[in-house]
Amino acid sequence: MFLSELTVTNFRNYKKATMKFENQVNVILGENAQGKTNLLESIYVLAIAKSHRTSRDKELIKWDEEYAKIEGRVHKRTQSVSLEFIISSKGKKAKINSLEQKKLSSYIGTLNAVMFAPEDLNLVKGSPQVRRRFIDMEIGQVAPVYMHELNQYQHILQQRNHLLKQFHHDWDKNNIMLDILTSQLIDVAVKITERRFQFLKMLQKWAEQIHHGISRGLESLKIQYNPSVDVSEDMDLSKMVEVYYEKFAKLKEKEIERGLTLAGPHRDDMQFFVNGKDVQVYGSQGQQRTTALSVKLAEIELIKSEVGEYPILLLDDVLSELDDYRQSHLLNTIQDKVQTFVTTTSVDGIDHETLKKAAKFFITAGEAKEI
Repeated sequence: MFLSELTVTNFRNYKKATMKFENQVNVILGENAQGKTNLLESIYVLAIAKSHRTSRDKELIKWDEEYAKIEGRVHKRTQSVSLEFIISSKGKKAKINSLEQKKLSSYIGTLNAVMFAPEDLNLVKGSPQVRRRFIDMEIGQVAPVYMHELNQYQHILQQRNHLLKQFHHDWDKNNIMLDILTSQLIDVAVKITERRFQFLKMLQKWAEQIHHGISRGLESLKIQYNPSVDVSEDMDLSKMVEVYYEKFAKLKEKEIERGLTLAGPHRDDMQFFVNGKDVQVYGSQGQQRTTALSVKLAEIELIKSEVGEYPILLLDDVLSELDDYRQSHLLNTIQDKVQTFVTTTSVDGIDHETLKKAAKFFITAGEAKEI
């Protein structure tokens, strides 16, 4: 699949800009703070219906404007579709071929995109929240219903936390309500947990062989999911439910005391091991970066295996963060295979055939021009 046209209106620092792209590498050049990253962000939002940089949608709307709109034309193997995504104070509105989608889950997945930005190098050494967000955004692309389940979970979680904070005001009534919310939370939690196990198993398959190649056969990568409840991927849903109930029964007094839900998908994490050692703790900076790169390249292959087409790749100022060898490996992997958008202040010093053949655009103060 590839994106042939993009129009952004009132998005970040863009008043209005329209760009046409080739199904190849497109290099977005410009000085810092001109809007290069904003442009890639708009493509990501068009695909995922969420920003990779902020959870506050109003930040995406240009100052003093009522709404932001992103429009794009996507070419897939069997069809061409137009996408439109609007963000306003009233919420989000998504359209496919001018038809408004009642649920975002029926919109997400029409355009698949993989984002690789400098902050993704924190995937290994960053907080568990960074890794959970990564898992959630990527599963949502190949299984859009997952985003619906995740929203359900967050809603029930908020209700449950609110109840726990005021539990002592009416013990009997709140005790009954807590049991109901715990049951509802577990029903959704086990579905999310099962999907995460399945996703990371697939990701492991691709990432292991990619990492083996980048490390010239010297390293073996393993990805491990660490749920906050003692469940495993070989359990069926009914067994997971049973384990969850046992966990919450043990935690009940502590949760009431702290006014907080202390277990569930919102507290899970994942670990990366290279040659059996935890990369976050024992890995060199080079190993951490190779791991992050392997995982990102694995995402591309995973999406291709699930949806039948390669996603588009968004490289936001990441080439300058990689050494020559990793740069070359990345560019060789995407060459003539994946439509790619690269932001950089300069291509000087990057001697690769892929970039020599690339279409180039220059961004100045929210205005785009092909060069």
